[in-house]
Amino acid sequence: MNASFQPANLFDFTGKTAVVTGGGNGIGQGVACALARCGAKVAVLDRDAAAAQATCDHIADQGGVAWAHAVDVTQAQEVQDAMAAVHARTGQIDILINNAGIAIRRSTLELSVADWNRVLEVNLTGVFLCAQAAARYMVSRQSGCIVNTASIMGLSGGGLYPNISYQSTKGAVVNLTRALAVEWAGANVRVNAIAPTWVRTDFIKPLLAQDELVRRIEAMTPMARLAETEDVVGPVLFLCSDAARMVTGHTLPVDGGYLAQ
Repeated sequence: MNASFQPANLFDFTGKTAVVTGGGNGIGQGVACALARCGAKVAVLDRDAAAAQATCDHIADQGGVAWAHAVDVTQAQEVQDAMAAVHARTGQIDILINNAGIAIRRSTLELSVADWNRVLEVNLTGVFLCAQAAARYMVSRQSGCIVNTASIMGLSGGGLYPNISYQSTKGAVVNLTRALAVEWAGANVRVNAIAPTWVRTDFIKPLLAQDELVRRIEAMTPMARLAETEDVVGPVLFLCSDAARMVTGHTLPVDGGYLAQ
């Protein structure tokens, strides 16, 4: 091993600029705060401007640096403008966390084409647009890291309740991650994804209100619990860090063993 290799420094993001979409709450908020605490300057993107600013205020209270952008990830020009503003501010975009997402939990026979298209636009097209816009700066600099939020529902057929549009888009994110990783590997831009289980955030609030459903999820999970935001933050930081510098095209389940059965 190289004598200059310092494992303790692998998760130091000082000097890095990170962009987090869907950073106003839940997993995105947790990751944005963690990146800032590890030294990164963080651009928090969210359709809800107040939520994005609240995350930035929390980061500032902890001594970090962050700023908010109100962005609809389905709108190419808004995404491009936000990435350009981040680059103009710091001169670089080192990390993109593609976390913005929605779910419309209806059965296939009841799901309208409009609802299908809405989930597709946010969960897949939005991921593509943000990756494309950020990578223009990363590729030219020959350095960068993108982490997409997929889901265990992108790696399984589910079955506890119908969620066809979400499952389909998250499965597509898994293969989009592979394809982008291969395309940009020569430019030293790594692209990976996480596949979380059910995480106790507002995103699944309607599900958390169903006690029997929660019990069934716990029974199907070897670790016998749902995840907390903090359980997802560590794996994301790993994929962003130099500890994962040889990892690209990988989807990392964060699922308490759900997919191992």
